[in-house]
Amino acid sequence: MAQHDYDLTIRARRAIVGDDERAVEIGVSGGRIAAVADPGAGLDAERAVELAEDEVLLPGLVDSHVHVNEPGRTEWEGFATATRAAAAGGVTTIVDMPLNSVPPTTTVDGLHVKRAVARDQVAVDVGFWGGAVPENTGPETAAELRALHEEGVYGFKSFLSPSGVDEFGHLSPEEFRAAVAAIGAFGGMIIVHAEDPQVLDAAPPAQGRAYDSFLASRPDEAEHAAIRLVIDTARATGTRSHILHLSTATALPLIKEAKDDGVPLTVETCPHYLTIAAEEVPAGATQFKCCPPIRGAANRDALWQALGGGLIDCVVSDHSPSTPDLKDLATGDFGTAWGGVSGLQVGFPAVWTEASARGYALSDVVRWMARRPAEIAGVRGKGRLQVGYDADFAVVAPAASTRIDAATLQHKHPLSAYDGRELTGVVRQTWLRGQRVDTAHPQGRLLSRS
Repeated sequence: MAQHDYDLTIRARRAIVGDDERAVEIGVSGGRIAAVADPGAGLDAERAVELAEDEVLLPGLVDSHVHVNEPGRTEWEGFATATRAAAAGGVTTIVDMPLNSVPPTTTVDGLHVKRAVARDQVAVDVGFWGGAVPENTGPETAAELRALHEEGVYGFKSFLSPSGVDEFGHLSPEEFRAAVAAIGAFGGMIIVHAEDPQVLDAAPPAQGRAYDSFLASRPDEAEHAAIRLVIDTARATGTRSHILHLSTATALPLIKEAKDDGVPLTVETCPHYLTIAAEEVPAGATQFKCCPPIRGAANRDALWQALGGGLIDCVVSDHSPSTPDLKDLATGDFGTAWGGVSGLQVGFPAVWTEASARGYALSDVVRWMARRPAEIAGVRGKGRLQVGYDADFAVVAPAASTRIDAATLQHKHPLSAYDGRELTGVVRQTWLRGQRVDTAHPQGRLLSRS
């Protein structure tokens, strides 16, 4: 049998390599990228794939903010359905949030349970966040955080206001400061749902079908106050800190000042904040409800400016599904409906549609949705077309368009804020470690920070 230099070559007229778009031949060996060559290099491989003229080769996208909810709330979502949705959207790595599952990932035992359930059913690679809650952040219990870190979680999520589920409590300012100090002592990272409970309690409660009522119940100042606490604590401790799902652009001056001062702070936003405006949300359309909320069009424009300028570091989905009954679709009551947008599969076309209209390039989207999420979370070997990295690819047709039909999406329930939207950018193939993803035969792996 003839010997070949590589297991696979992929030839693309267009590919995103670093910050550049160019033609390439990529050689893959043992599931990793072994060569990135100019076209015509003639890399010799057992298999050769040539992309169509309208296709572009991207590194597999990395989504570090996904609520899989298994075990315990598998009727909401699960590893099989979530990772199928990821693969369909060109996402080859997700990092699962520690809450909405039962048990939550706040103990080593809870992490072991989650890994056992996920094993053998994931279509893409999956890592895990730990959780910082009142039960594991006190003087007598903080050793559990170090133990989770040593078991390979990528960092620790905390809430500064109620999470919505009883088994994952939020931290008071004093508990938060203690948790951040403990996590910083072993070189870990804290990731924060930043809304202040006192500001939320003082706001008028959401009620009824009007989206304006819900928006008024989650004011910008709730994010401001919590972000101030995150920044002040990061400044005092030096602990790496990450603000989750930034919704309000009015907090950007606080963030800029902190970054300019060298505070170890990173910030994400989400596709729904960049592509949907409060003015567009119909009455009773609770599939748009999330916390913090989708805000107005001018706010959206300011988020784009901050993302383009690098003040916002990355874009991830905050995929947070539930069962349809929890969305209270029959009444459309924003006060009682569960908050969460299901967007894992459509993140790329949603962002690319808006980004291209605003003059951004595919290389920008790759930076926001592949390279930077991997770097921030510490997921090694992901998010780049580079020698030594995993051979994870998304093959996209950036000029093709599609109308989103929620009933055809791969997550568990046919609810989506993107239903009916005409989006540009179609994911045609997803590859994981040099193999095209076949969701009927899942080959994803469980990842560890270490």
